[in-house]
Amino acid sequence: MKIPTWYARVACALAAVAVAAIVISACSQSPANPNPRADVPLKPANVDLPRYMGRWYVIAIIPYFLESKYVGSYADWSLREDGKIDDRYTAHAKTFDALPSTFHFVDSVVPGSENGEWRVRIVWPVHVTQLTLYVDDDYRYTLLGLRDKSLGWIFAREPDVSEDVYRSLLARFDALGFDASRFRRVPQHPHQIGKPGFLPPGE
Repeated sequence: MKIPTWYARVACALAAVAVAAIVISACSQSPANPNPRADVPLKPANVDLPRYMGRWYVIAIIPYFLESKYVGSYADWSLREDGKIDDRYTAHAKTFDALPSTFHFVDSVVPGSENGEWRVRIVWPVHVTQLTLYVDDDYRYTLLGLRDKSLGWIFAREPDVSEDVYRSLLARFDALGFDASRFRRVPQHPHQIGKPGFLPPGE
């Protein structure tokens, strides 16, 4: 039996609305931010887009339902001919023994943002706006976050960063008004699963 095109479109739209509702609910249920700079508006960083492309490992996140169960996660960003960005997220569910899963998103740079603000299409027509808040001069580390400071990410070109570098990046989030105590490191090696400061197994 062939499913009518209009029915498929309605089903996709309803699924998108459901995803949007879940995302909004997850953000709205974030605990109160005790940082005294919590209400200071965020400003996106200036980004050299071609240098920014490539692979970035997820070093730490503010845990939320979509990413918290994954380990060994990384993102691959590549510029498209139409100016948009192919955003591919790859990770293992709960254990490195699991086969990796890859999710494809399409990102659009917000005009006038100096390439520091992206609209990430989760599923049509659902978009999330993320800000690049910091990238070092050598494009080795970068910080991303939502404008309301409910979620944040630390990325690096390599899967490992020193404790000093990690603490310095958390300090930048603190200075921006995020609740830095909520960040948890993402295991990039099997022996890191369950260690203090990392995401709990299967969270």
